[in-house]
Amino acid sequence: MFKRDEAARLRQEFWTTFGKYMSPVPSAEGEKINWINYRTTIKHVYFRMEVNQQVATIAVTLQHPDAEIRALHFQQFETLKTMLHTELQEAWVWQLHHSVEDKTFSRIYKELPGVSVFNKEQWPELISFFKPRIIALDRFWENARYTFNGIDN
Repeated sequence: MFKRDEAARLRQEFWTTFGKYMSPVPSAEGEKINWINYRTTIKHVYFRMEVNQQVATIAVTLQHPDAEIRALHFQQFETLKTMLHTELQEAWVWQLHHSVEDKTFSRIYKELPGVSVFNKEQWPELISFFKPRIIALDRFWENARYTFNGIDN
């Protein structure tokens, strides 16, 4: 087991490595982009990549504090589900209500089980998991984001 500071260092090293790997890849609009901290420009709508000692997850998270507005965002994504899955070339899990530490949010996600950020030998597998999916989310979002205008952000 890793000590807390060693675990934090390895996580940071992984994300730095991933960021450097993705740095030359432009967004769907041809712009330079921070892939690790992807900005959707829609308040409370996030694209998240996470990895721990057991699983890697990439997700669209909807975290609006108002449950009704969060549900509207989720419904809007549902109307775009075919477009999203076509861009991703796979189906993701859709979860209207997900709770972590007394916070409820919605998410659309894909997991890669059995991997660990603490195993450097698995980093190529993690990068291969995250890279095509975050790029596909960006391509999807290039057109889809406009359908969220007018929903209370």
